Amino acid sequence: MKHHIFKFFSSLGYIVQYGCVVHCTFEYLGDFVLCSGPSMEPTIYSDDILFTEHVSSLTYSVKKGDIIIAKCPTNPKQQICKRVIALQGEKVKTGFASYEIVPIGHVWLQGDNKSNSTDSRNYGAVPLGLIRSKAVCKIWPPNRMAMLTNG
Repeated sequence: MKHHIFKFFSSLGYIVQYGCVVHCTFEYLGDFVLCSGPSMEPTIYSDDILFTEHVSSLTYSVKKGDIIIAKCPTNPKQQICKRVIALQGEKVKTGFASYEIVPIGHVWLQGDNKSNSTDSRNYGAVPLGLIRSKAVCKIWPPNRMAMLTNG
């Protein structure tokens, strides 16, 4: 009987350890994101699956042109997938003759499908703290697999 109890707790210990490793990997290194909505077409379509990395967002080292996943500024339960158009301190054209300067600690985000995207043109600059991850590559569907990095 003692042998079975020892085996059970030993196995439970391994499960907890592996669970911690998986959690930390998905929380701090990278994970997979299922995209929905037309705002990033033709780069990313609804139901595309992206592999994303978290290091850039944790170190606040996103660059202009990066595709990022962030919490929506108007609905924190929703995540958005947009492209970084301008960084803090840069000037962004917001109308026919109007400009806005992106505040310190913020970025300007827009969807690639400008005619069908709710983005910084609607809710303004987005705080860096809302950025969750940076898209590295599109992994699904296989016929549209592609790298999404600026390099």
